[in-house]
Amino acid sequence: MQLGWSQATWSHNEVWIFIIWAISSWFRRGPAPQDQAGPGGAPRVASRNLFPKDTLMNLHVYISEHEHFTDFNATSALFWEQQDLVYGDWTSGENSDGCYEHFAELDIPQSVQQNGSIYIHVYFTKSGFHPDPRQKALYRRLATVHMSRMINKYKRRRFQKTKNLLTGETEADPEMIKRAEDYGPVEVISHWHPNITINIVDDHTPWVKGSVPPPLDQYVKFDAVSGDYYPIIYFNDYWNLQKDYYPINESLASLPLRVSFCPLSLWRWQLYAAQSAKSPWNFLGDELYEQSDEEQDSVKVALLETNPYLLALTIIVSIVHSVFEFLAFKNDIQFWNSRQSLEGLSVRSVFFGVFQSFVVLLYILDNETNFVVQVSVFIGVLIDLWKITKVMDVRLDREHKVAGLLPRPTFQDKSTYVESSTKVYDDMAFRYLSWILFPLLGCYAVYSLLYLEHKGWYSWVLSMLYGFLLTFGFITMTPQLFINYKLKSVAHLPWRMLTYKALNTFIDDLFAFVIKMPVMYRIGCLRDDVVFFIYLYQRWIYRVDPTRVNEFGMSGEAPTAAAPVAEAPPAAGALSSAPSPTTTTEAAREEASTPPPSQAPQGPSSASEPQEAPPKPAEDKKRD
Repeated sequence: MQLGWSQATWSHNEVWIFIIWAISSWFRRGPAPQDQAGPGGAPRVASRNLFPKDTLMNLHVYISEHEHFTDFNATSALFWEQQDLVYGDWTSGENSDGCYEHFAELDIPQSVQQNGSIYIHVYFTKSGFHPDPRQKALYRRLATVHMSRMINKYKRRRFQKTKNLLTGETEADPEMIKRAEDYGPVEVISHWHPNITINIVDDHTPWVKGSVPPPLDQYVKFDAVSGDYYPIIYFNDYWNLQKDYYPINESLASLPLRVSFCPLSLWRWQLYAAQSAKSPWNFLGDELYEQSDEEQDSVKVALLETNPYLLALTIIVSIVHSVFEFLAFKNDIQFWNSRQSLEGLSVRSVFFGVFQSFVVLLYILDNETNFVVQVSVFIGVLIDLWKITKVMDVRLDREHKVAGLLPRPTFQDKSTYVESSTKVYDDMAFRYLSWILFPLLGCYAVYSLLYLEHKGWYSWVLSMLYGFLLTFGFITMTPQLFINYKLKSVAHLPWRMLTYKALNTFIDDLFAFVIKMPVMYRIGCLRDDVVFFIYLYQRWIYRVDPTRVNEFGMSGEAPTAAAPVAEAPPAAGALSSAPSPTTTTEAAREEASTPPPSQAPQGPSSASEPQEAPPKPAEDKKRD
């Protein structure tokens, strides 16, 4: 994609940059106010642009292997020279937008072929002056503005030595294998992109030295003597996609280069400067916080190729997604922290979730994912381990220590889980699940071993388990559905957390169609939608039964007006006016055990209690 766009294309893309910049600036902390007083305590004087509006100027572009350029007499170094440009002109050029461009093939020096650097040096001079300081009659310091930049880009290329564990063969390029043996698994290679844009900012703001807000202060250069500032030159490669870079090697004889010159307004420059600023995670270093080419290009491709209305909706919904993610996390913690009874909840699913989290953590560590992802997954593992303490009685056995040093942890089911029918249904669900899960796991393991390449047996185990969980992970959600079916109740579920997660899944569906994602991720979003709709169906068919008597002998029905309060206890008076408390309670429980035809009972408590015995008082139940 070339950078010589029309003005309409510029406006279309920058609207979306503005939206992203506005959102990021909303959460970005503003810079601290700087002291505008001079050394003697007097206020600093506002400066002016050394190039006034409509200044006639010349553009000189040089290409060199050296970071500091001095060889102005070398004609081979001069790449482009454009005379009589007008500072602030937006109407000249081939497309009447103030833009010019020049294309040429560059001869590659041997040092650049061998992973060396190459620089572009840009000089703007007022008409009649020359950028060479050695030409005393034609050079003026205040009439020359200069900016340099390395135009090749160094990228890490990682090579993972994989092979088929059974045959020992690999499909990797033999040249890549040789380079990996010579340079190691990580090689830094120079890459090239054929397009770059030179922008000169049409700005005459009276900037005060020391008070320019970041990140703009990196580009505004003040003259040490006059105190005024030079025109701002900005190298714009924001729309250069990472996938369009290609490595520079000895097989290339020349490099194509298209240099475009365009004026740039102040607000557009602020957008680009903000987006080009380093991420707050960059304090970790490039080794720990390194994004893949796909991650860096995903937003830009969405801006370029997605329908504007759909993209605007996606940006709004992404903010909502973050809010729902936080609410789901908060309600999940609150639910398990305040949960006293495990009746109706699948404890085995919690342990299986811990297993899944450990597999994902070990997999990303084995594949050297960036540090931010590793931290987020590790936090998820800690939360899943904390849930175990809520579903099991965890104690430390100090008499039987591990290796004679560490106390041995012991796990015991909680009484509310063992004494109810939930444990029976949970064991039954996982027994049925194993009939499907283990054959599928065996088939996937054989497929992975026969047709895929791995670094070793450890990597094969991790990749096999990770791929299996990614493909068939939805099966592990079925035990809770089975328990709901057996208990004919969904009152025990954390509905707030499930609702927020379901909404996030629907949002992920939207992202899956807007941003390029793996097919398996899209299938994962769809399967989560299906499971949640099954939860909703169970919630609809297992409605609340107001006639059911709970463990305290209470029901949800309103007391009968004709029932004398003095003759019947409160628990039975809500259903009948019989003279005996025992007889009244038995009648109420018989009525509760036979639900109306149009409604199903809400929970298993009425079915699991004897029909003949009266309910225990509230104090006795709490004591038990």
